[in-house]
Amino acid sequence: MTLLDRFLKYVAVDTQSNEESESQPSELKELVLLQMLRDELEAMGVEATLDEYGYVMASIPSNIQADVPAIGFIAHVDTAPDASGKDIKPQIIKEYDGSAIELKGVPGLMLDPSDFPELLRHKGETLITTDGTTLLGADDKAGVAEIMDAVQYIVEHPEFKHGPVKIGFTPDEEIGRGVIKFDVNRFGADYAYTMDGGEVGELEFENFNAASASVHIQGRNVHPGYAKGKMLNAILIGQELCSLLPVGQRPELTQDYEGFFHIVSFKGSVEEASLTWIIRDHDRALFERKKTVMQECCDFINAKYGAGTATPVIKDQYYNMREQVEPHYHIIEKAIKAMEMAGVEAHVQPIRGGTDGANLSFKGLPCPNIFAGGLNFHGKFEWVPLESMCKASAVILNIIRLFAE
Repeated sequence: MTLLDRFLKYVAVDTQSNEESESQPSELKELVLLQMLRDELEAMGVEATLDEYGYVMASIPSNIQADVPAIGFIAHVDTAPDASGKDIKPQIIKEYDGSAIELKGVPGLMLDPSDFPELLRHKGETLITTDGTTLLGADDKAGVAEIMDAVQYIVEHPEFKHGPVKIGFTPDEEIGRGVIKFDVNRFGADYAYTMDGGEVGELEFENFNAASASVHIQGRNVHPGYAKGKMLNAILIGQELCSLLPVGQRPELTQDYEGFFHIVSFKGSVEEASLTWIIRDHDRALFERKKTVMQECCDFINAKYGAGTATPVIKDQYYNMREQVEPHYHIIEKAIKAMEMAGVEAHVQPIRGGTDGANLSFKGLPCPNIFAGGLNFHGKFEWVPLESMCKASAVILNIIRLFAE
C-alpha cells in the first residue's frame, strides 16, 4: 500500500474526539481506526495490541546483536472538535502550479497563496487539501500513515538493520487526554518521537505550559423595569472580567515564546454565565503568574459585586517538556541528523501548543515532536504535501538507523 493510499484510507474514518465526554476513548468511533491499525500491523507480522483505553501498542524486535535503545514512534488518531471530521472529501492537486486552489465543496472558497504564502514553497508537489466542508485530518493521520509506511518498509526489507522499534497510536490527543492512561513501561521504549508537527523540517522539544480556567458568573435577574440597584447582569459582569485580563496577551497578538489568555467559550444569560479560557506560556514562572492574574481578576469581581459572583476553576493540563528532554539532547541531535539524511533542513522551534510528547516526557519517556507535514490544522483550509509525508517517513527510518549504529 502506498503512503498516499494509507493516508486517504485513514482520513475516510471519522475519529473526531469529544471534549464533553468523560469516557476513554471519548468517542467509540475512534476505535474503528485503532482496530484497523492493530489489524494492519498484525497482517504485516508485527505483534500489536489494542487495550480498553484505545491505545494500540506494537513492537518490532531488534535484528542486530548490539544492545541499543528501544525507539518509539507515536501518533494520535483523533481529529479536532473545531471542525467536522465526517465525510472528508480530499482533493489531490498534482504538480501544484502556485495558483489559488478552489475548495470545491464551498462555492467561492479558495486556498490562496495570498493568504497562505507557504503554499508557494511546495510548487511542483502533490498537495492534498479539503473540499472546504470539513477539516482534512492530516493532524495527525499524516503521522499515523508515515509511521505505518515506515513499518511496512522494515517488514518488507529484512536487510534493514534496526534495534527494538515500538509503535504507539493514541486517541483523544486533541482534547488533552491522549496519554493520561498510557502505560510507558508496557510500551517499552527508552526514547520516543511523536510524529505530530507541522511544516516539513519542524523539530520541537519545548511546548507551552498549559492550564484551563472555567469561571461561573452568578448574576441576579429581576424585572428590568425595577432593576435599578438590584440587577446583576451576568453577561455584563463576564464582559468586565474579560476586560480585566491583559489585552496584549491574546493569541492573535502574540508569537514565538509569548504566552496568552485565550477565551474559547462564553455562554450565559442575565442570571448566570460561564466563561472558559486556555492559559499558555513557555516560561513556568510566567505561566504561574498568569494563573494568579486570573484568580486576582475574579477576586476583584467578587469584591465589587459580592462573594460568590465569580467562581473560577483553574486546572493544569500539561507542562513544558524541555526540562525532561534537554538532559537527553542526543535524541534531538539524532533527529537533526536523520532529517539531513533525508534532504531536510531541521528547524528547531518551540511548539505554540501541546503534544502527547509533553505528558509522555513527564511520565519518564523523553519524547520530542517531529514534523508530519500538514498545515492549517483544525479547519477547512488544512492541507498537506505528499512529498513532506514521504520525507517524514524517511526520517523515521533514518532515526532507527542512527540508533542501531
